[in-house]
Amino acid sequence: MGAALPFDAASGGRLTYGRVPWFCDMTRGITKVFRRLRAAAAKRYTIVMADRSSGAVRRFTLPLWPAAAATTGLVALPVLMTLGARWSVRAEVDQLRAANASLQLQNDSYREATGQLAGQIAVLQSAVDDIGSRAAVDPAATRAMEKLPPVVKSRAMGGVSAAEALVPMLGGGLGSPETALGVLRDVLLAIESRLDSVRSGVERRQALASATPSIWPVAGWLSSSYGTRRDPFNGGSDFHPGLDISAPAGQPVLATADGVVVSASPNGAYGNLVVIEHGFGITTRYGHLSRFAVKAGEHIDRGDVVGFVGSTGRSTSPHLHYEIWMNGRLTNPMRLLARP
Repeated sequence: MGAALPFDAASGGRLTYGRVPWFCDMTRGITKVFRRLRAAAAKRYTIVMADRSSGAVRRFTLPLWPAAAATTGLVALPVLMTLGARWSVRAEVDQLRAANASLQLQNDSYREATGQLAGQIAVLQSAVDDIGSRAAVDPAATRAMEKLPPVVKSRAMGGVSAAEALVPMLGGGLGSPETALGVLRDVLLAIESRLDSVRSGVERRQALASATPSIWPVAGWLSSSYGTRRDPFNGGSDFHPGLDISAPAGQPVLATADGVVVSASPNGAYGNLVVIEHGFGITTRYGHLSRFAVKAGEHIDRGDVVGFVGSTGRSTSPHLHYEIWMNGRLTNPMRLLARP
């Protein structure tokens, strides 16, 4: 059996726990609350409405709880609407903040992309300026290049038009900003690649211009031209493979184009002969020199002194014998030389 509940005779036989009434007191408290609630629910309120003109009186009787509920609803409705509006505004503000953060990231990305594009454009502008400065060719060399055989020109020229490479990229449209930036980046890369090709072509053209004989090797008068002539020694018909330019002995002889000295030595009827290779299959020869100013293997530029006018070898008077060879075949120097 369990332990007996505490019993206090002084309290009229009420159950106690630790000298404090608990069960009966709690029961009585609950009963009082319910009684009060029933009494409040039983109360009714009457609303009287009187018409002063007619004297008619209307009465409306309402129980407490529906009236209180209606009043509470009327009071709570604006509050709930205000709270709902605040929640809605807060949600919209949160959405705007998120959208603003996303736009900020996109703006940073676009700023970075445009910065890269600006850098590429600056590099391209520098490349264009460099190509423009390199593209300038001496007019005499330009005229001489125009008269070169096609087989010689084909060794230096080449390349593809930049427009041909860009048309496929631009044909599909630009679309979104990301696509536009991507296409612009690709276009700039393609232009940069084509500029490299153009730069290479300009460099080859410049190299061809430097290798093309375009100036007179010595100041003097033409005593014998290229082709068939009367032999000065025996008077018979003879083929002359170059030009004879008469000039005072000891006058400097100039290289007519950039190149490398192949030989500088005596060579039979040519006397003291300098042979220069200019590249692209072009070779020049300078004969009857009195002495040399260069040696084999030396790189020389157009206008450098290679020797001095003399009358060595098969010669009747001081003069320079000048020849041009292209792809192993003789060429009339007058085709390339400008007027002295």
